[in-house]
This record gives sequence, structure tokens and C-alpha cells, in this order.
Amino acid sequence: MKLGVVGLPNVGKSTLFNAITHAGAEAANYPFCTIEPNVGIVAVPDERLDKLAALYSSKKVTPAVIEFVDIAGLVKGASRGEGLGNKFLSHIRECDAIVHVVRCFEDENVTHVENSVDPVRDIETINLELILADIEAVQKRQDRIKNAARGGADKTAAAEFAFLEKLSAHLEGELPASSLPVNEDEKVMLDNLFLLSSKPVIYCANISEMDMGAEENSLPLVKEVRDYAARHGAGVIVVCAKTEEELSQMDPEEAQVFLEEFGLKESGLNKLIKASYSLLGLISYLTAGEKETRAWTIVKGTKAPQAAGKIHSDFEKGFIRAEVVDYETLLECGGLTGAREKGKVRSEGKDYVMKDGDVVLFRFNV
Repeated sequence: MKLGVVGLPNVGKSTLFNAITHAGAEAANYPFCTIEPNVGIVAVPDERLDKLAALYSSKKVTPAVIEFVDIAGLVKGASRGEGLGNKFLSHIRECDAIVHVVRCFEDENVTHVENSVDPVRDIETINLELILADIEAVQKRQDRIKNAARGGADKTAAAEFAFLEKLSAHLEGELPASSLPVNEDEKVMLDNLFLLSSKPVIYCANISEMDMGAEENSLPLVKEVRDYAARHGAGVIVVCAKTEEELSQMDPEEAQVFLEEFGLKESGLNKLIKASYSLLGLISYLTAGEKETRAWTIVKGTKAPQAAGKIHSDFEKGFIRAEVVDYETLLECGGLTGAREKGKVRSEGKDYVMKDGDVVLFRFNV
């Protein structure tokens, strides 16, 4: 999973990126401090892995990972090359979803590019730039297939051109591609365009240290972000980027005590990962043994052969069956042998839909 971290300059974007990836991207109080996209790989926290590894005395533990890409602060006019935004919009096209960091704190010592804090205005500034960039991308595609579509001889090109006209009109109404109603054929065409405004979004409301632990509904700026996200089908998490950066420098026990002092159950990173999995409809299945215990990320609804293909294409091609036991049952039985003795290991065929927390041994023959 690859997430693009975007936002206006000085909203706490790079500070949050530093906190969640320990990558050390420069964070300074002036626009365009980030002039190259910073990339960080983050392990997905999963306590199930440690328990399985202990059960099997695994030599290696491999968690699922998320790749975060921190992109230079976008500004009004980015789609036309203002600031440095245009150069970096291409990096967002490669991402599965967008984490949009929104400033929800007042601080006279941190400059705001618009000289005032207004989260909805800031969100719409960024969103409009993404839409404008998409209009340009759609027009380029129209120009490429125009001749083939003309006259209707090439029915595929003609159908695509008609869809692009509908999509272009939608975007020119300053509406994101994600809000355009599409049928199955149109969805395939839309997905192939990799439009910026078609991507799922998580709004990350960045609050001040003073507001840490406060009831979120009591924070008017956060409420504005939540209301906006609800209207547009987006996810929301609330974090304090500065505090997250402090947490990232503590050992786990110290960090947990720090969180509890503020009445918080988990870090911003954990909240972001959970929100990302939920937004993208992802789950993890597990494999365990003496050599390695590992988490594998799949889309909810994936069937067993395709899940096996995540490990190796040969597993999918030669799929015979999946021997499955859920994680908690496996622990209760003390391992696979105990689970077999108690009849808890299921033999599932090619139509089995994988579930989160399934511990699996795939049988295959190539």
C-alpha cells in the first residue's frame, strides 16, 4: 500500500511524515521546504505476529508494510506550475490513497500561506488543484484517441471518448472524479486514467499540543473537517504532529505511558494505518512456521487462490486447497498440530473467501 501525504505548506505535513516514518525529512517554517518527495516504509503494527512467532519459534518475522510519500506543499495554482506543486503531482498518481494533512491549530509563530487558519478553504484549495490537473490529463487522453473515435468505426475508442466528454464536464464543474456515477465499463476506463481526484482520501486534522486529549467535538476546526469529510465520503483522523514526532523518539513503554497521560489509546500512526485499511477495504492473513511468520495484505473479498498468489504466482496456478484456522483458535490449541487434533483446521477450496486473521497453509502442485 502506498499513501501520498499532501497539504498546503506549513500545515505539519513533513513533521507528521517524520513522526510516522522516522525518515528525518526536513521540517522548517517556510514554504517549499520539501523539494523532493520523501519516501518512508512503515511496518504495520500487528501483535498477532509476535505471538505466532513465539509459538513457532520463528527465525524471522515479516510484517505488512505501508509506503508513505511526502510531497512538496501544494499551493493555489499548483496545477499550472505555481510553487513546486506541478512537479510533484505525478507522484500522487502512483499512490493508492491520499493522506491530506489539514491545519487545525492557531500559532502565530507558524506562517500560513493564506495568513489565516480555515481548514475547509485549505482542503478545497488542494482539491481544486487536483481537479485542474485531472482536466488536463483527460484532455490529453481525448486528443490521443480523437482520430480513432471519429466516425465510430473504432467502437472501443468511441465509447471511451464519449465517457471522457462526460468526465471532463464533471471535472469542469469543480467536482472530483470520485463523485462521478459510473457503470462497470466506465469504472474500468476511469481506473485506467489514474486521476488524482479519483483516489480515496483520509483527512488528517493536525491539532495543537494544547488540544491533545480534548473531546474532538469541542474543537470547532476539527468539526469542520469531519463535516466536510462526511459529505464527501472521506476518512478522518485527528493527530498532533508535534506530539507524534516526540512519541516516535521514545521507546514503546515510555510512549504508551505518554499516551495514557492524555487519555489516548493509540498513536496517530496506528489510527492512520487502521483508517487506511478501512478506506481501501484491506485485511491481513497470516502464515507461520519455524522459518518465518508473516502478514500478507489483501483486499477484502479475495478468494484463496488469489491470496496464495500474493506469496508466489505458482501458488495460485497450482492451487489445490488452503488449510485454514483462525488466529485465536490456533493460539488456544497451541499450534497447528493441536488444532488438527481438535478438528479446528478447515480444508477450503478455490471459492473460499479469506478472512482477516486467517492463518493459512496453502497446498499446491505445479
